[in-house]
Amino acid sequence: MPLYEYRCRDCNTKFEELVGKTVPEKTPLCPSCGSESCERLFSTFAANTGKRSSSSSCSTGGFT
Repeated sequence: MPLYEYRCRDCNTKFEELVGKTVPEKTPLCPSCGSESCERLFSTFAANTGKRSSSSSCSTGGFT
């Protein structure tokens, strides 16, 4: 099941929701205020492949 991230337009709460593939897409209710006015956000993710790169563009450090 995919995990989606949402933000409530009324109270600005961010939350995640597991969505089944067989259920028609329905916007969930906000767990904080119960509002139906929630929007799905574009999420990013990171994966650790275990490989080290010498051309890291991260300014906060990295593998050398």
